[in-house]
Amino acid sequence: MDFYQNGIITTLHNLVDRSIEDMESDLLKYSKTRPLGLILPSLYSELQTPALSRIVEELKSVPYLEEIVVGLDRANEAEYRHALEFFSVLPQNVKVIWNDGPRMKAIHKKLVEEGIAPEAPGKGRNVWYMIGYVLGSDKVESVALHDCDIVTYDRSLLARLIYPVANPQFNYAFAKGFYTRIANQTMNGRVTRLLVTPLIRALQKTAGEQNERADEYLSHIDSYRYPLAGEFAFRTGVISDLRIPSDWGLEIGVLSEMKRNISSNRICQVDIADIYDHKHQDLSADDAQKGLSKMSIDISKAFFRKLAAEGVTFTQEGFRTLKATYYRIALDLIESYRNDAIMNGLKLDVHKEEIAVEMFAENIIKAGNHFLDAPMETPFIPSWNRVSSAFPEIMQEITDAVAADMEEYKAK
Repeated sequence: MDFYQNGIITTLHNLVDRSIEDMESDLLKYSKTRPLGLILPSLYSELQTPALSRIVEELKSVPYLEEIVVGLDRANEAEYRHALEFFSVLPQNVKVIWNDGPRMKAIHKKLVEEGIAPEAPGKGRNVWYMIGYVLGSDKVESVALHDCDIVTYDRSLLARLIYPVANPQFNYAFAKGFYTRIANQTMNGRVTRLLVTPLIRALQKTAGEQNERADEYLSHIDSYRYPLAGEFAFRTGVISDLRIPSDWGLEIGVLSEMKRNISSNRICQVDIADIYDHKHQDLSADDAQKGLSKMSIDISKAFFRKLAAEGVTFTQEGFRTLKATYYRIALDLIESYRNDAIMNGLKLDVHKEEIAVEMFAENIIKAGNHFLDAPMETPFIPSWNRVSSAFPEIMQEITDAVAADMEEYKAK
């Protein structure tokens, strides 16, 4: 049994085969005094996939959710109508935000003109508007978030994810999901294994040794077993002041904000799945605007911005040193992963692993150059506290827009 606690934050393990019915019985009891919700960022194209169909089928049996909020991206009117029908099979109170509809576009235009909304569409912007909706509707006190491309989904994932922030005997305000990334007899999670872990450790060597606050931050992030997991749960009290990146730095940005806003004894990570697989991104080594290449640049920039805010000074020479340090650590880790894979009868292509590391090393330099060239770039989407200060009625406008869209476009 793995009950070991390492790092700064509490790890909640899956030590026994507790039945889902037993856990849901607890959650149903907790939900009477602490209403629970779920937010789902979804592209319309995901409605055509077996993954989302399976997720919806599993959610039909979840008894403890007060509200499910779906953020729908890249959908025209006909597709929005189809989405309303698609999610209408759920017995919970379901709200579908049509981000591309005229009402939400008008709200978005007003916020962009004031400089307090993310202009580029994407998961970050979608999650941000769902958070705004949840705060505006004020129906739940704890909310979970997970992606819509989990092909191995079952409802125990959600139960384990939301349990730490639902149980009134616990003090946690934030829970981060983690899981084993093994599928098709190989190790997945390349960006975490080959970029994030060695980059954190390289930053500890190059920046952390000179800056105590930076070292404390990096140790905090290194405590997470799977920092890029897209599964979170929050008490709603901590999301109104959340500033998140709108790009692939979203997950690291959320962890950074939790470190900044709440004490470590109110943060935990929880084992939510024995098996987890989802849609995989291409490496895209020849295009820095796509796939894992863009992801690695965005994530690196998220680290550099956060460390700069902690007083770390970056230079081109420093980034070259960081690249060399990262590269050596990453290559050593490949050897560890290879041996782990062999012992467990798994496949691991060392050549492909090293190709990925070489690309990530180059992208650390690209991210560093971008950071130095654009020092005034706004790294975060403003918090909802700031937005509601500028527009006190904005959350009500969003909930009204969603209600009006659902009423106007529902199936006749």
